[in-house]
Amino acid sequence: MRGPGGGTADGENRRAIVIGAGLGGLAAACALAGAGRRVTVCEKNDRPGGKLNLLETGGFSFDMGPSILTLPKIFDEVFRRAGRTRRDYLKFVPVIPHWRNFFEDGTVFDLTPDPKETVRQLDRLGPGLTEPFRRFLDYSKRQYDAVNAAYFETAADNAFQMLRRAPLRQILRQDFLRTMDAAVRRRLPHPHLRDTMAFFIKYVGSSALRAPAFMNMLPNVQYEFGLWYVEGGMYAIARALEKVLKELGVELRYGCRVAKIPVRGGRAEGVILEDGSRIEGDWVVSNMETIPAHRELLPPDPRYLRRLNRKFGPACSGLVIHLGTDRVYPQLAHHNFFFSADQREHFRSVFEEGRIPDDPTLYVVAPSRTDPSVCPEGSDNIKILPHIPPLSEEHNPGEEAYLELKDRVLDKMERMGLAGLRKSAVVEHVWTPKDILANYLSTGGSIYGAVTDIRKNSGFKAPKVSPRYRNLYFVGGSVNPGGGMPMVLMSGLRAGDAIINSRR
Repeated sequence: MRGPGGGTADGENRRAIVIGAGLGGLAAACALAGAGRRVTVCEKNDRPGGKLNLLETGGFSFDMGPSILTLPKIFDEVFRRAGRTRRDYLKFVPVIPHWRNFFEDGTVFDLTPDPKETVRQLDRLGPGLTEPFRRFLDYSKRQYDAVNAAYFETAADNAFQMLRRAPLRQILRQDFLRTMDAAVRRRLPHPHLRDTMAFFIKYVGSSALRAPAFMNMLPNVQYEFGLWYVEGGMYAIARALEKVLKELGVELRYGCRVAKIPVRGGRAEGVILEDGSRIEGDWVVSNMETIPAHRELLPPDPRYLRRLNRKFGPACSGLVIHLGTDRVYPQLAHHNFFFSADQREHFRSVFEEGRIPDDPTLYVVAPSRTDPSVCPEGSDNIKILPHIPPLSEEHNPGEEAYLELKDRVLDKMERMGLAGLRKSAVVEHVWTPKDILANYLSTGGSIYGAVTDIRKNSGFKAPKVSPRYRNLYFVGGSVNPGGGMPMVLMSGLRAGDAIINSRR
């Protein structure tokens, strides 16, 4: 007998329980249901997507989570594993230019996939930059190819597994002795170009001063595979995956909060819900981050929890500002960055000193450049995101600190070209780390899962396969391969593979 996705259905009477309908949980459910497994998804919120969320108000449609995507082949794989074709459910639209970069000295330049336009944009910065930039992109591709072969394709959870599963030559091609910032500075002569390429680390919410240099693979991801938006808004991804799971007969329970994972004899027995009811399962997949899952759902183990916190602490959080304006700001592209006057100080303040930066680099998205339907005609839909520290015992600011940061952020944007931004806002919505924590239960209200830090974890995240409970698995940005939509989806697929191939 064949399962709906073409897999054998010998395990179809055994149930996998997925805790959380974020992208990692949805991908795991697709892989498992596509291979003929029974799947129940328990989601505490009233709809799927997790941090891929949506706010509709006053005629504006705000993507509250990711605003673009990369590595479309990973999305295609999720649908393929469910026996479906992604293009039947979702249309991806290219984002061009990739980025627009704004600096305090008035410099503005674009990153673009067009080679001739790239030369023109680099010439705006200064002479002689085309060849160093080309060499940097070659270096970036070498890093991507090595990481892909040694890490992504092997599904390794640690260095030992990587050494066992990957060719040594691919491992040694990874630039793992330097930091991302050091490698960028070594290869690029212009300060604005350095800041731009180092800030690719924003995709995983970490610091270029602390991330290993092989994370310079990220520019290649964008240049080789493109930068994309989803027709109808990014939340269409969650809706499409939900539709696929319903077609496969997956049980989706919303408003269903898991309170405990009961364990016996080194195995998870299922889940206990907040109302005290119990669902038995043969496998449990947690889309709840690893640290809060061990703290809240599993039997207490302070020593193991300290180890997780020491190695796989949270990536940054953010102040998420959504503005609906009554005018258009044509100087914005879809995807923009307003840089700090001292980006290294920005990184140090957030990731080393644990304080809100005085002058943060801002991630600014205007999706109406690609999709006019997200706001009324003659308006703009603008998301502004400065990275700030996650919540902790040492860092727990009050509302006033976040309001002060919002004012500094809007001052910066008005100073750097968006005159009258405050007055033009007819809709405003702000989320602080406390809101992110309350809605997603992420560690300290982090946005991107576990931090990427050469000193703490060498770029590895927590394991997908639990080393403590033999039928418990983790997915999402806190586990390998890490944060960002493609990586989170990949974690779900690989956890699904581990279950499908398991005899546990």
